[in-house]
Amino acid sequence: MATFLDQLGDILFLDIETASLTEKFEELPERLQGEWLKKERLIQSEKLDRTPGELYFDRAGIHAEFGQVVCIGVGYFQQKKKEKKVILRSKCIAHQEERELLLEFKALLDKKKWVMCAHNGKEFDFPYLCRRMLIQGIPLPEPLQIAGKKPWELRHLDTMELWKFGDYKHYTRLELLAAVFGVPSSKDDLDGSQVNGTFHLEKDIEKIKKYCLKDVEVTARIYLAMNPQEEEYHVEVLQLKNSSKDQKRDAPQSD
Repeated sequence: MATFLDQLGDILFLDIETASLTEKFEELPERLQGEWLKKERLIQSEKLDRTPGELYFDRAGIHAEFGQVVCIGVGYFQQKKKEKKVILRSKCIAHQEERELLLEFKALLDKKKWVMCAHNGKEFDFPYLCRRMLIQGIPLPEPLQIAGKKPWELRHLDTMELWKFGDYKHYTRLELLAAVFGVPSSKDDLDGSQVNGTFHLEKDIEKIKKYCLKDVEVTARIYLAMNPQEEEYHVEVLQLKNSSKDQKRDAPQSD
């Protein structure tokens, strides 16, 4: 019978970083500008006298219709039984064009029958990837083909959902779980609220990739902490050569 550590190698831990589709609201195609203004009215918590499009830069990146995936961090464990250790092999996928990034990720998912794991993945990472793939004209890989499947047929793990234990009242941040389990923070140089500015204004994709890989490692370590084993083992992290090309992207032109 396969042990927990044996099955660990089938789990693909992942994290995505996203940004607004364009740097400026005015650069959006006209039809999308109109749709964003409608969305903006719905997400404003207070009725303030705001300039139309003012929330775009800070909020658009989390909505797949107005955002883009700028990098995907992935990692999986390799077990070394004799040495009593597991090695997290991780890398970050980033390309000049979002479509190329998503195609490479699809190719990875097509290689084996992965179980996908992310923090808040069921509400953010997984559906966001599905939507962006379809927008880019990419057929969904089998692990992301959700429609028509029963919940137990999906090979999706979510560390936030696992921590709820049936309690649906609270959202638990990755950073909070890292703190309670004594896992080093991934937020020492960047946090999610700064990704859009780092991408569009600083043009620093390397900083984003570094942050993304840290989130993958934190998620993986939290998953291990949620599944304590009687026999002790050591965890090592090996970052593979990242897949990356020039990150400059041309903004879609308005009609």
